[in-house]
Amino acid sequence: MNNGSIECYNHQMSLDSQIEAVLFYKTEPCEKSELSLFLRVSIEEILNAVEVLKNRLQNGGTRLVISDTKVQLVTAPEHSALIEEIKKEELSADIGKAGAETLAIILYRGPLSRAEVDRIRGVNSTFIIRNLLVRGLVERRDHPTDSRSFLYAVTPDLLAHLGVSTREELPDFSTIMNSIDAFEKDDLPQTEVSMPQS
Repeated sequence: MNNGSIECYNHQMSLDSQIEAVLFYKTEPCEKSELSLFLRVSIEEILNAVEVLKNRLQNGGTRLVISDTKVQLVTAPEHSALIEEIKKEELSADIGKAGAETLAIILYRGPLSRAEVDRIRGVNSTFIIRNLLVRGLVERRDHPTDSRSFLYAVTPDLLAHLGVSTREELPDFSTIMNSIDAFEKDDLPQTEVSMPQS
């Protein structure tokens, strides 16, 4: 999307709706300054729109959590029982091929950001990562060099379940890491990167 189309879009949609859409897509806390930069408006306009969005969501199924620097969409507390039931169903289901692929990337290459996972997989991984978080297979960490994003790594519980204490003990660790490194340098097409199957 070029600058012109973003400016055109900004005139067509209210700022609070745009913020809501971005937060829904991100599924994680977002810096107010990042919203200001992305939406090409002042931080004061962001703060005002955040208040509008907060008030608009008060009687809906989601809420807006606001800290000094970040905002995030969360499920309304009165729907917690419903969400817990859905979580139980998700946990009892197989994570599927996409989930196994994403988990393998984080297992062998992590910790890494969602954008890095997306680049390796070639598709958006937002909801798959959320599913892995819910299952306790991966954990989210603060990014040491970029406060606008997070890093994802496998949990100690998963390593223990696999019978290893560090990821370097995983089968074919060096071979798979070399394949991923070669792919990231564009030395190999994506189809040649071999990931373990769970």
